[in-house]
Amino acid sequence: MFPTSSIPRLFPAIVTLATALFVFMTPLHSASLKAAEKPYEHGPDSKPNAAHPQGKVTEHVLQDSNVFPGTKRRYSLYVPAQYTPEQPAALMVFQDGHAFTGNQGDFRVPVVFDNLIAKGLMPITIAVMIDPGHKAELPNKRGWKPTPANRSVEYDSVNGDYAKFLLTEVLPLIEKKYRITENPNLRAICGNSSGGICAFSVAWHRPDRFRKVLSHIGSFVDLRGGHNYPPMIRKTEKKPIRVLLQDGENDLDNRFGNWPLANRQMAKALSYHDYDYKLVFGDGGHDGKHAGTIFPDSLQWIWRGWKQETP
Repeated sequence: MFPTSSIPRLFPAIVTLATALFVFMTPLHSASLKAAEKPYEHGPDSKPNAAHPQGKVTEHVLQDSNVFPGTKRRYSLYVPAQYTPEQPAALMVFQDGHAFTGNQGDFRVPVVFDNLIAKGLMPITIAVMIDPGHKAELPNKRGWKPTPANRSVEYDSVNGDYAKFLLTEVLPLIEKKYRITENPNLRAICGNSSGGICAFSVAWHRPDRFRKVLSHIGSFVDLRGGHNYPPMIRKTEKKPIRVLLQDGENDLDNRFGNWPLANRQMAKALSYHDYDYKLVFGDGGHDGKHAGTIFPDSLQWIWRGWKQETP
């Protein structure tokens, strides 16, 4: 116990200490956290520009599959305003297509494509935004719920089945109406999470058909053997593919693996064989916020030099 006579002398020191503690602690609970929570912001290429021609988006249904029997799915098709049958279009396929179709949200594919195509920063490109398969009746609304039962089988499996599905079942339907280039250098594929590893698998197994990969928060972990890709890359002769990997420092860490570490291991393996690759890290988690805001820049990197690759 302090002597009663000492309290008046101690009181100013106590107030000073309390004030110092308040000043020290306040930034941790306001400015610092607000800085950490500051959202990624979309740039001008992710916003509609009335001066640029606008492509058309249509929605379709694939009622069955030979590669993935018993599955149904929806997909959207973006066709740029500049497309003509006289010149085959470039191609870009997106897994979890419902996450890419809109003019709002993280990625805004139609808007970004309109802007970059108009500026000549990417080729005239048809986009196929396809959902994973359902083994029941399709829900009324596209999205994550109910979870498509066949998604992990299609996306996380380290084999060429999904590439076969695209090449033998999906693209032939589109090619009945539109001319798509046979040049693999003008064919790209993109996805998030399991869709990201799926994108890599397609190009890895069929570099004769797809050579550009954009993988966001890719699940290169032990879901269905994805953690084996880094050693496979190191032990296999270099393939003619270009890869952009995106992830966040706060991505998943669970019993299947650590996503940031897995993407760094992928980058190191690609570097070992001197692949044309890029690794972009943010501070986000397992979502599309960071990838969406850099999406126009990622596309420009993936498509750079496209004019020299056009016959």
